[in-house]
Amino acid sequence: MEESVESIAVPDHDEDDPSSTILDLTSYQLHDLDSVELPPTLTELDLTANRLSTLDPRIANLSHLKKLSLRQNLVTDAAVLPLSSWSALASLEELVLRDNQLRNIPDVSIFQKLLVFDVSFNEISSLHGCAKVSDMLKELYVSKNEVAKIEEIDHFHQLQILELGSNKLRVMENLQSLVNLQELWLGRNRIKVVNLCGLNCIKKISLQSNRLTSMTGFEGCVALEELYLSHNGISKMEGLSTLVNLRVLDVSSNKLTSVDDITNLTQLEDLWLNDNQIESLEGVAEAVVGSREKLTTIYLEHNPCVRFLFSVTSLNHFLLETLVFGN
Repeated sequence: MEESVESIAVPDHDEDDPSSTILDLTSYQLHDLDSVELPPTLTELDLTANRLSTLDPRIANLSHLKKLSLRQNLVTDAAVLPLSSWSALASLEELVLRDNQLRNIPDVSIFQKLLVFDVSFNEISSLHGCAKVSDMLKELYVSKNEVAKIEEIDHFHQLQILELGSNKLRVMENLQSLVNLQELWLGRNRIKVVNLCGLNCIKKISLQSNRLTSMTGFEGCVALEELYLSHNGISKMEGLSTLVNLRVLDVSSNKLTSVDDITNLTQLEDLWLNDNQIESLEGVAEAVVGSREKLTTIYLEHNPCVRFLFSVTSLNHFLLETLVFGN
């Protein structure tokens, strides 16, 4: 339900009350901020889910601002152009432009303390412009765009999260300098071969819904805890024996015929094998013997092996909390 701007009440500023420095105008369906007070002491301004097509010039004077969200508005490249000259906002740490109408990475070079930058769900076709983004950046989100190449990110030595899912990527490249990367999200692209460029501290990787036919390429990721590879064309479980810290392994919706190479995964808790071509449960108990103390969930529904339900007793001694076979 749309609220009138007259009903918006900005909290009275109280230097002893941190909440008075935060203004949340989420879902007010505002076309502009003309009737909204913007206290100069604001540290957070959330304008999510409105109808803004331009940036109020008064934002340029919010010198204490740390977080600015314009998520889900009608912002275009021309509308965000003034950001590049708003020097009073130089201390901004989080900028969210998710779900707008951007076609390019905006010039945010003025924000040298930027830690979080989100331009997901736009119409961006290239990462050109990332080279100007602060090298202090820790989280970069560019999912659901039209990006075809990973580039201009080699200076992000502090980056911990990189989200490039739902783009047009065909090659994993230019990742080698992201030495502190913890999470890499590349689902729903067109990637055929795994190339992690030497990353060995990474903890979460998603390559769901790509064009992989092999699991090789993760051997050096010894710190990996979560690996998501569903909806590919993988026919063999391999290259996993070194991933001794793995807790979650999702290889559902592939072409697997057996469960292999996971005996060493003593920390494994969740194993997703549903929607494959596994013919028999014989050998499954042996495959997961290394994780008998941790494993709580195996999903096996929509495999031919559901015909052999009599074999389920061979897994009972693992005290699994959940073992789903489907119909």
